[in-house]
Amino acid sequence: MLSLTLNGGQGRLDRLQIAAVVGLMFLGAAFVFSATMVNESLTSLPLLKQSWMRQIIWYALGMGAAAALCVVDYHTLARWCYVTYWTSILTLVVVLVPGIGTTHGWGAMRWIDLGPFQFQPSEFAKLAFILTAAHYLSRPPDELRQPAIFWKGVGMFLLPFALIFKEPDLGSALVLLPTGLAMMLVAGTPRKYLLRLAGVVGLLAALFLVDVLFAPPGWQISLQPYQRNRLLVYFGRDYTHFALPGATPAELQRLRRQQFNDSHNVRQALISVGSGGLTGKGWRQGTQNALGYLPRSVAHNDFIFSVLAEESGFVGSVVVLTLYAVVLFTGLRMAGQARDRLGKLLAVGVVTLVFSHVFINIGMNIRIMPVTGVPLPLLSYGGSSVLGSLIAMGILQNVHLHRKGY
Repeated sequence: MLSLTLNGGQGRLDRLQIAAVVGLMFLGAAFVFSATMVNESLTSLPLLKQSWMRQIIWYALGMGAAAALCVVDYHTLARWCYVTYWTSILTLVVVLVPGIGTTHGWGAMRWIDLGPFQFQPSEFAKLAFILTAAHYLSRPPDELRQPAIFWKGVGMFLLPFALIFKEPDLGSALVLLPTGLAMMLVAGTPRKYLLRLAGVVGLLAALFLVDVLFAPPGWQISLQPYQRNRLLVYFGRDYTHFALPGATPAELQRLRRQQFNDSHNVRQALISVGSGGLTGKGWRQGTQNALGYLPRSVAHNDFIFSVLAEESGFVGSVVVLTLYAVVLFTGLRMAGQARDRLGKLLAVGVVTLVFSHVFINIGMNIRIMPVTGVPLPLLSYGGSSVLGSLIAMGILQNVHLHRKGY
């Protein structure tokens, strides 16, 4: 196990958290293999082009990046926070430029094609935001009481939020909200400011949902059709409510058919989770994925938890939740042991971000959250997501290595 000498003492990596992360990576590789290798067209691809092998390569690169982060004191990283923040903002702007940004699936422009792989700026913008917000909020508590300081912090959050929302990637934009609020709360921002901010956000969210769910055509906020449909499916809103006056029975039937089709993914994901029973059907024995009921285009990323739950059952699901709990609780312990406010805020930001991803992704697999496309850290397939998650773990270990008490 890697050990480092710091300030005349010896700091060691948190082995429990590392074991949990390694366990999640093992399960990620195994179930990405299971989710993708049922497709006969993929089995004939060269090894390096198969999703599970590419996932392992991303794990290796991510662990290298995390190890490199542990070598540099997080205070040194914080000195470069504004460079990383504005670089991430630049990439978020660039990805929106036609001809540079590329689209997948529903047509969202979230990736930059770099040839051998595709880069998703939003995954790294989250980390840049955490680093910059931690540096900004680690100022003396008296300064945090100044309204100008508070609103500058809010602006720091709103800029990446707006750009990510524009892609559109509502899920990735939304995880910035609890992350920023948690960091402000721990930093000591006056609660009256946070309550007012939460009230404004809550009011805007309520007005947004009322518009999406009840406003007639022509009065609705501009959203991508798939985004609106996901919200309508989640809240069980009847599509025929939005039919034009005098709609024919054929048109009403078409809307009902569309609603049934739009709810297919979440319906099949829930069936997958429920059909796993106590111990599951066995690795690579899941019928929902093998027979294509759970769409193969999303089974290995957005709905990887459904594949895992069907094949390993309740027991496997509890194992996954336990591993995430270990990562989160050791992260909170690191925050408590941090030697200064900067370290504490970095750890709180990473823990909140990881928790938000886990809650939203597993929630949409069991239909307590709408489908948003938020990946499950270290389990969902995706290079940018894996790298971002492991870099976040590297930040936590960095705070732990340089903790107080040496």
